Amino acid sequence: MFTIKPSQHFSIEGTERFLSPDKGRGLRAVRHFAVGELVFACPAYSYVLTVNERGAHCEHCFTRREDLFKCGKCKQAYYCNVDCQRGDWPMHKLECVAMCSYGENWCPSETVRLVARIIMKQVKATTERTPSERLLLLKEFEAHLDKMDSEKEEMNQTDIAALHHFYSRHISNLPDEQALTELFAQVNCNGFTIEDEELSHLGSAVFPDVALMNHSCSPNVIVTYKGTVAEVRAVKEINPGEEIFNSYIDLLYPTEDRKERLLDSYFFTCQCTECTSRSKDKAKMEIRKLNPPPEPEEIRSMVRYAKNVIEEFRRLLEMCELSLEKMGAIFADTNVYMLHMMYQAMGVCLYMQDWDGAMSYGEKIVQPYSVHYPAYSLNVASMYLKLGRLYLGLEKKTQGVKALKKALAVMEVAHGKDHHYVAEVKREIEEQK
Repeated sequence: MFTIKPSQHFSIEGTERFLSPDKGRGLRAVRHFAVGELVFACPAYSYVLTVNERGAHCEHCFTRREDLFKCGKCKQAYYCNVDCQRGDWPMHKLECVAMCSYGENWCPSETVRLVARIIMKQVKATTERTPSERLLLLKEFEAHLDKMDSEKEEMNQTDIAALHHFYSRHISNLPDEQALTELFAQVNCNGFTIEDEELSHLGSAVFPDVALMNHSCSPNVIVTYKGTVAEVRAVKEINPGEEIFNSYIDLLYPTEDRKERLLDSYFFTCQCTECTSRSKDKAKMEIRKLNPPPEPEEIRSMVRYAKNVIEEFRRLLEMCELSLEKMGAIFADTNVYMLHMMYQAMGVCLYMQDWDGAMSYGEKIVQPYSVHYPAYSLNVASMYLKLGRLYLGLEKKTQGVKALKKALAVMEVAHGKDHHYVAEVKREIEEQK
């Protein structure tokens, strides 16, 4: 029988840190875990709510509710109650001051916001280990600076410049350039996206103990979130002595695709059992029964085409965003050419099922549309309809019903009160009561 003496310094009950063959640091079980059992939980070392969810979720505990109240100073952050506001203040005060200073020009990326909070926490640290670092210290994160290509290096430098721009006046002692380069690389390679039950993006965080787990395309645990706490649960029977594996990526795709994604984002070539056996690749790459059957090169060509199409949509959104940034230097957000570009970006977000992104663009578009278009314009009705359904899909009931009613007011005139489109929207509104 396999027996292990847990390490005194690097263990959580039932698990321990160890050196995994060919993988470096890792986590293994020291007792049996049944399917569905909680292996361990890890509070976030540092976290940040995504800007698009402000007003819908508490900045401190990420609770989703409609009766949140806003910070009296910046008017941007929302909280469940005074306790949550006080709990968040050590971190929020950094952004609160910066947002008040920059106003509408405050726009650091989510990664920059997260790194700023990490720096603040490190400055205030009174102990070497936090409750998030029972197994692995944040400073032990791999950065892989030697493996970064020029594009990633450039992105790193852009983030560092943004950190200086938005936070240097509010953080007294920023780390030097080399330390910041390493920290951003560590966060990019070890950070987590906090998601809700529908896998909608809520924010970003670092969970050092969770980051200790190595990857497998056939993982035996899954990571979910309860507020700002990551919970690791077994999805297979795990016996004492077995390594605990998480998945770093979307496992839908075939082996070569997964390997490319892992190499690009995490700088390693996966050799897990699923990658060596390729047991699911045939089913994932099912080909229609044609006569004659397609040649292997035809199949490879179609795979390349599919990847390029997906990449083109990502590039199209990036192009829209870059165009908006360039045009925004001269045009106001209400300029019709800005609105045209926002509408294109919204369409790409909808196609890619980025509901939060689509909602954000729709919110910017709809009011200027109401000004620029004639009364009872179908363009205005259509935009309110899209927004209303997006809000309802993201469980923003009050906002969703309000937008649908505005669409209905236009449609009752433009389509007529007896039109089936009008009846459909009325039914959607009634279902929310």
